[in-house]
Amino acid sequence: MLASDVNSGSRDDAGSGTMEPMCRSIKTLREPYTPDVTDADIEAAALQYVRKISGFRQPAAHNAEAFDAAVAAVAAASRDLLDRLVVRTPAAR
Repeated sequence: MLASDVNSGSRDDAGSGTMEPMCRSIKTLREPYTPDVTDADIEAAALQYVRKISGFRQPAAHNAEAFDAAVAAVAAASRDLLDRLVVRTPAAR
């Protein structure tokens, strides 16, 4: 998902610092919490993370490239992490 795919910013365009509500919480994407993780799930989580870190729901045009690159990097790192995690079942008692 690109910055251009979202609607409004979390800070006003005038730069007064007035904050609107931020995005929803990021959900756990590893098994057993989420059995079938899609690329869309990972991209949505990456977008939420970048929004939270940057403080913007949608960046200004001059920041869109950096914002989109950050979303792509976080999504790639997240996919790599999920692919490499080994989830062990609890030991039987």
